[in-house]
Amino acid sequence: MLTVSEITKSYGGKVLFDDVTTSFEPGHRYGLTGANGAGKSTFMKILAGELDPDKGGVWKPPRTRLSVLHQDHFRYENCRIRDVVIMGNRRLWDAMEEKDKLLASGDMSDEVGMRLGELEMIISEEDGYGAETEAERLLEGLGIPAAEHEQPLSTLTGGMRLRVLLAQALFGNPDILLLDEPTNHLDLESIHWLTNFLLEYKGVLVVISHDRHFLNEVCTHTADVDYENIITYTGGYDDMLRQKIQYRISAEKQNQSKQKRISELKEFIQRFGANAKKASQAQSRRRAIAKIELVDLKRSNIQRPFIRFEQKTPSGKLALSVDRLWKSFDGKPVLKDITFNATRGEKIAIVGPNGIGKTTLLKCIAGTYEPDRGKVTLGHEVVLGYLPQDHEEGLGKVENRTAFQWLYQWDPKSTVEEIRGLLGRMLFPSEDADKPVKALSGGETVRLLLAKMTLIKPSLLLLDEPTNHLDLESIRALTEAMQKYEGTLIFVSHDHAMVSEVATQVLELKGDKGYDLFPGNYEEFLEKTGKTAAR
Repeated sequence: MLTVSEITKSYGGKVLFDDVTTSFEPGHRYGLTGANGAGKSTFMKILAGELDPDKGGVWKPPRTRLSVLHQDHFRYENCRIRDVVIMGNRRLWDAMEEKDKLLASGDMSDEVGMRLGELEMIISEEDGYGAETEAERLLEGLGIPAAEHEQPLSTLTGGMRLRVLLAQALFGNPDILLLDEPTNHLDLESIHWLTNFLLEYKGVLVVISHDRHFLNEVCTHTADVDYENIITYTGGYDDMLRQKIQYRISAEKQNQSKQKRISELKEFIQRFGANAKKASQAQSRRRAIAKIELVDLKRSNIQRPFIRFEQKTPSGKLALSVDRLWKSFDGKPVLKDITFNATRGEKIAIVGPNGIGKTTLLKCIAGTYEPDRGKVTLGHEVVLGYLPQDHEEGLGKVENRTAFQWLYQWDPKSTVEEIRGLLGRMLFPSEDADKPVKALSGGETVRLLLAKMTLIKPSLLLLDEPTNHLDLESIRALTEAMQKYEGTLIFVSHDHAMVSEVATQVLELKGDKGYDLFPGNYEEFLEKTGKTAAR
């Protein structure tokens, strides 16, 4: 069990949580949810012992092993990949290291022999003889092949290094597992593997994620950070949202009823308070008012942008033609002979493992990359909109522009009021609209790029990992906008719910095995190809 008692934490005068008391039970899997800036990561750091609260404390039983997903891969750069994973159990790793040093020293004294015996006991208690096998299983499940396990961590890309750190956190069956955004940098297949792994986990799990499908599949409970409090609901994210809305509606109705009663009592007091004959009745009503307690309905942190993609002019029936497209880097082919058409109104999800060429294909369609051979042809009257995965690429040269100035350049015919209104709908209040683009957070940058897409009104929209840095409510708003969009959409996303709810076709890139264009939604694609989702 992990118990939180009377925790209070503020930053810069803003109260994140006030006098929070709650507990996390073994065998339960908790999603930690809340708007960006609500304090989820702060609370996770308090649970991990990495940050002190202003008041209160965290308790866990003695000898409880707590494991945290760390993001600092630089400290392990020169370590073997498999060893980095085993370091997730510090007691085991320290015993294994000390044992190796003693054996290498050649000292066979009685003292050393006794110490080696103690180390063997620790290694046995921590299941150290199966450590390498377990580490390899975790790495392969997360998409890192066996051939790389002996290599130093520095040989991997940043995203793959973070997968190794995720394997490190999962290693050794910890009693408490704290995961902050574990699905970042995972492709859909690896997310499915992680989901199934966590469904078998028996300890205390607390996880932050912006992947709604992942939370719904994994979590038995949802701890929601809102109203300066943390309230735990039964079920996944969607279950929490329904309960939260129902509670809010019920509390508002109770308050309305109580306010009506208070008004009636006050009216009586006002009319008869000075009447000596009814003085006792008036006093009774004053006492009745004092006993009525209104539910404290603090303002929610949750905000939802209004996103709507429109077309300036609908395209012809054929919006895009890709004919025998090839693209290589350093002589190594990434895309081979890709051919497909996209008709008006089609929504195509591009799927496949990380590094298979999904972003490269979108860049070729957008004109950012020149194909080695083959052709990309835009249809009649097509206006192209492209949101790249690299947000700096999407912003271009921002110089000292504010968010307002950057957005205004894409449609100088718009009025100041129209641009500020659009920014407001994308959760930029007036003061944030004048914030320098360079100072924007990741979530603000994505919303600004999406605002550009709504402004230029494309008939062919390309979105590469558009959910990066967005909170759950923004992702839901974006998903709905993609569903309602009447133009042609081609997108890459590792958000299972988004792909399932939006895609009408699935283009699977398979590297040396070519590609497949599946005419159906993502769930049908999984069923047809035998690529089972979680469970």
